[in-house]
Parts: sequence; structure tokens; C-alpha cells
Amino acid sequence: MENQEFPENMTFCQCCAMPMDEAGELKGTEADGSKSDEYCVYCYKDGVFTAPDATMEEMIEFCVPHMVSCNEGMTEETAREMMQKYFPELKRWKK
Repeated sequence: MENQEFPENMTFCQCCAMPMDEAGELKGTEADGSKSDEYCVYCYKDGVFTAPDATMEEMIEFCVPHMVSCNEGMTEETAREMMQKYFPELKRWKK
């Protein structure tokens, strides 16, 4: 997101925007067991979303506390505003 510097080749979950490591530990899995290059282990397992009926707004609210805890000094309001701008660009939520 905006306040952090990430390596140039860093990939982000296309559902929750979590940074995913190149080693693949945080990558979700496809139906065949292979690693997903687009979604994290928390959002995607065995080729399906772990919260298939979640709306973008629900996902943002779920992610707010995690974003705040990982970014010292960030408020819930700032985290929510950042995600409201960024999430519509993610593959799962893009219209």
C-alpha cells in the first residue's frame, strides 16, 4: 500500500491486498494443489475463495484490524480509506 516500501517483484493478494512472499508460503492453492499466483492462503484454498459470499466492504472491514496492527501509528479510519481506494483495483473486486 502507500506507507510501506515493498520489493519491486512483490505480489499482492488480489482479494485482500496482503503482500505475498516469493517463496510461496503465503500463497493460496488451486484445485490441483499448486500455488496460486494471485490469492493468499487466507483468501483462497483448493481453487475457491474461503469466504465466497463476502462483499468487498465486508472484506475491507475484516482487514482493517490486521492492517492497523501491521502498521504502527495507522488508524482504523486511514486503513479503511486506503483499502476503499485500492480494493476496487484488485482482480476479485474489479468491475
